[in-house]
Amino acid sequence: MTGARGAVCGDGALLSVLAFSDSFSSEVKPRILLMGLRRSGKSSIQKVVFHKMSPNETLFLESTNKICREDVSNSSFVSFQIWDFPGQIDFFDPTFDYEMIFRGTGALIFVIDSQDDYVEALSRLHLTVTRAYKVNPDINFEVFIHKVDGLSDDHKIEKQRDIHKRANDDLADAGLERIHLSFYLTSIYDHSIFEAFSKVVQKLIPQLPTLENLLNIFISNSGIEKAFLFDVVSKIYIATDSSPVDMQTYEVCCDMIDVVIDISCIYGLTGDAAGSPYDKESMAIIHLNNTTVMYLKEVTKFLALVCFLREESFERKGLIDYNFHCFKKAIEEVFDVRLKVQKSRKLLSQRRWSKLTTPNGTQAQPH
Repeated sequence: MTGARGAVCGDGALLSVLAFSDSFSSEVKPRILLMGLRRSGKSSIQKVVFHKMSPNETLFLESTNKICREDVSNSSFVSFQIWDFPGQIDFFDPTFDYEMIFRGTGALIFVIDSQDDYVEALSRLHLTVTRAYKVNPDINFEVFIHKVDGLSDDHKIEKQRDIHKRANDDLADAGLERIHLSFYLTSIYDHSIFEAFSKVVQKLIPQLPTLENLLNIFISNSGIEKAFLFDVVSKIYIATDSSPVDMQTYEVCCDMIDVVIDISCIYGLTGDAAGSPYDKESMAIIHLNNTTVMYLKEVTKFLALVCFLREESFERKGLIDYNFHCFKKAIEEVFDVRLKVQKSRKLLSQRRWSKLTTPNGTQAQPH
């Protein structure tokens, strides 16, 4: 089961043209840039999160030497573009129109290899962030301190503290204290990369406060302790309730989604295998050995609600299912509003495009 995707690779000039055409395309998608030095793990992150590649297989990936753009359209909430930049990109190259690229960017992820000397990486981070901020102050700057799987917990915290201090000191020295950097410890060998990407994507969802509020209302009226709204394809959670997120809880949710999809692929598909392993009938209940119940329900063909609750609360399953029906209906209404906004943007973009391509806004006649 995969979401809709399309990939394009090219140099800075080609991608600048694509960036320009995207601003007048039928759908306005947030853009996420993956940047960092060579061999820092950028392409591996993209392959593991969005292509389900095994982490061990990424060892055989070749180094990226061109800018690669990929559309990710798993649902109406998770719909964006990822641009993977080669580590040797030169901002001073006249063919690289960085202003056009940064202008339409929602998030810039800078990947730092924690197992390497990161002095050069911090210098490149500072150059990248300052250039991007001047063009687009609204960009979310995210720093992935990557490849931490080989480090002890104390060493991870020490690395994060050191990188955090150096990066912010460089910005302070340049008089740019107003730029906010978010830092994440990540690895493709555990769920930390999925959780970090979840936080990045959530910032690009305008409806996030509405989704969180709906989840808070749902769990408070259903006796549920924790709830996540997951994108099933990527295992990114696009929203959760206001209670703190525990890493172990998130990992168990990811494992549950894998189990549901795997079992559905084996036993749920018909003989011709024409159906999807995840559909409106998808539902799962798992009883853990600590009196906790995990409950998964289909929200849309790409979204799932995963809940944690006590066994005594699950005895009121009828009430939970009724509240879930109300929650699902509210989500559909949020979808409808988003679609209407996208349609109005599409009409506006088409009008702007027609004025740019024809004199005085009139349609050019063929000869």
